[in-house]
Amino acid sequence: MTLTSKMRLRVRTPLVTAAGALALMGASVPALASAPPRPHDAATSTPIKHLVVLYQENVSFDHYFGTYPAAANPAGEPRFTARKDTPGVGGLNASLLAPNNPNAVQPFRLSRAQAQTCDQDHSYTGEQQAFDAGRMDRFVETVGRGTASCADYGKGKGLVMGYYDGNTVTGLWNYAQHFAMSDSSYSTTFGPSTPGALNLVSGQTHGFAVDGEAVPATSGTVIGDPQPSGDACDSRDSSTSTDPRNKNIGDLLNARHVSWGWFQGGFADCAATHVNVGGVVSKDYIPHHEPFQYYASTANLKHTPPASVAEIGHDGAANHQYDLTSFWSAVNAGSMPAVSFLKAAAYQDGHAGYSSPLDEQRYVVQTINRLQTTPEWKNTAVVIAYDDSDGWYDHKMGPVVNRSTDAAHDALTTDGTCGSNPARVSGGYQDRCGYGPRQPLLVVSPYAKHNFVDHTVTDQTSILRFVEDNWKTGQIGNHSFDENAGPLSNMFTFGDGSGQRNAGTVMLDPGTGQPQRH
Repeated sequence: MTLTSKMRLRVRTPLVTAAGALALMGASVPALASAPPRPHDAATSTPIKHLVVLYQENVSFDHYFGTYPAAANPAGEPRFTARKDTPGVGGLNASLLAPNNPNAVQPFRLSRAQAQTCDQDHSYTGEQQAFDAGRMDRFVETVGRGTASCADYGKGKGLVMGYYDGNTVTGLWNYAQHFAMSDSSYSTTFGPSTPGALNLVSGQTHGFAVDGEAVPATSGTVIGDPQPSGDACDSRDSSTSTDPRNKNIGDLLNARHVSWGWFQGGFADCAATHVNVGGVVSKDYIPHHEPFQYYASTANLKHTPPASVAEIGHDGAANHQYDLTSFWSAVNAGSMPAVSFLKAAAYQDGHAGYSSPLDEQRYVVQTINRLQTTPEWKNTAVVIAYDDSDGWYDHKMGPVVNRSTDAAHDALTTDGTCGSNPARVSGGYQDRCGYGPRQPLLVVSPYAKHNFVDHTVTDQTSILRFVEDNWKTGQIGNHSFDENAGPLSNMFTFGDGSGQRNAGTVMLDPGTGQPQRH
């Protein structure tokens, strides 16, 4: 049987036990009190009653989907053969592959054996310089980073032009085959992880305590990776939101009494570590990846655990900030929060340097496999999204919806300038130029359109906007990017004839990313 024909089957597996599910995730069951019966679902504007956001790390669209749906399929790697009706994406066509690419090094395929790579430069200024006023031709010189000691495979700075295909990121390509993906979704602003995380939950990177180059005194805007001030796991420079007008989606959900939580690997133990497939050891918890810790209203700086399963998703000592194991405790108790943000332990978050596509695939697939066995799956949507591009090459520049003219940090249009429309400086806040690099975005849900590619321009705050609209929270205010966010609605079908709804489940093998057999 070919892979194509196998993928036409709706592969099902029996429900796993609570203990089995946690074992699958590499976690143990916390010793918490039992949860009470599940409360009534909060009112929503769509059939989606549970949103789970898997917020991964540091991938550009072309780095994972540049040649989708065509994979090289060499011997010894998991095979991927696309359905004949698979739509194309805005990827790396012949005009952008060797020998035609305008960059100093031509795009090249990274094999499955090359899953472990160097981390690239993904700074606010460096990414703008790589774009070179939209020519997209200076990635090697400005953000390329590689040495033999960190697995550059002889490419040096040219490693930044490498991409994977469906023989390595096989799971994500198979999710795209069965569900919906976007080829036009962007980082809200340029820059690294912390701006991306803050934009996901608030659409605001302005109004923060000054912290050297990470939060320049000229703007008070986060463009680097300061850690959240006061976090028990802090080890270096830090910052916090100081503008009383700034809110995040947790504040809005609390006001509507909607259950929610941020669940992060390693939150329960600052010293916990894991080894990834490349042999790199890293701490599980990374403070600057946890956006709610920057706001006094939603912080749990001492990492206080929930007093019981019943507290998870609700007000309590943990203040909606939890270890990743707490999510599964709530799921197993039948009390999955309405809105859940899941952050993998570092070794499985996909970040080059200490994680890899293969580590990431295991986490993503195990998570989605488990969710598909729950009673809640029938009205759940999983969004797979990324915090920044890591600097990896992508050929497509998005629209500049917000301008910035910081002489020391902006360099997209000319030195000291990012964007040319003077009307687009939202609220007068500088160092918020965007949209930034293009990134993958997928929706896995019974309500996701089948084998669908969305071309609607979206950004990280489009996820924020979906939460606001679905749970009727209102918007963030104070010039949040949610004002401009394109909708995710075209990736869903809610019985309105807009597309084919998915039926059943799609179980994948966490190691190969291929559909499982019975």
